[in-house]
Amino acid sequence: MGLTTLIVGLIVFFAPHIFVTRREARARLIARIGETPYKIAFSILSAIGLVLIAYGFARYRATEWVNLWYPPVWTRHLALLLNWMAVVCIAAAYIPGHLKRVLKHPMLVGVKLWAFAHLMANGDLGSVILFGSFLAWAVFDRITLKHRSDPGGPVLARGGWPGDLVAVVVGTVAYIALVLLFHPIIIGVPVIHG
Repeated sequence: MGLTTLIVGLIVFFAPHIFVTRREARARLIARIGETPYKIAFSILSAIGLVLIAYGFARYRATEWVNLWYPPVWTRHLALLLNWMAVVCIAAAYIPGHLKRVLKHPMLVGVKLWAFAHLMANGDLGSVILFGSFLAWAVFDRITLKHRSDPGGPVLARGGWPGDLVAVVVGTVAYIALVLLFHPIIIGVPVIHG
């Protein structure tokens, strides 16, 4: 039941995210129902998907765990570094700076790093489905961005090194909170043992 719920949640979450890549269909829908109702529907579907993903993955971990392989310990250490970089990239998506300019789509870079790090450090079926889906979506979305006529996001003024410093500080603080609080309390898995 947990894996099924996880998969349904992933479908519900990614359906509107993939629909966004279909720019003409998206534009027609917005013209028909309006931008605000579209954004509300997008947000509601995404939130429902996230809840189903979280619940399904928790149920899977509690009752259906299936090991596919046993990753070596060093992958967990590398995952810590990659996840820090991922959170900094996600912060850089909202803070103008060289990182945002060079990476072009730092949110997608962050999602890819986060998903890859979790895939590398976890060898169970549920993790492969969960993190593999996010990695596949981020790669797909980045490819579609190259073929879109519109940028598909807010244009932020260009910043410089001060913006990068802010992104690193904000990302690092968020990362520490994720490692020390969110992951062990909400996810139920401590990141740092002992």
